[in-house]
Amino acid sequence: MEIVWSIVVGTAVGWVAGVVMKGGALGIVGDIVVGIVGAVAGGFLFGALGVTASGQIGAIVLAGVGAVLLLVFVRLLRRV
Repeated sequence: MEIVWSIVVGTAVGWVAGVVMKGGALGIVGDIVVGIVGAVAGGFLFGALGVTASGQIGAIVLAGVGAVLLLVFVRLLRRV
């Protein structure tokens, strides 16, 4: 169930991050895919660091941070 929640949150966060960070040339589908992968990766990364999400709001924040970080990283790689 945690993976499903990460996918849902990642979709929303990827879209929002794509709207906020204009000019990345990934497109809406690319932003959503990166958001989903980033949300799942963020959940695993923060879990490995011992940071736990308390409730759904905490899970959204952790997934959001992971998705935004991955989106920034992908956009930086595309510029190089």
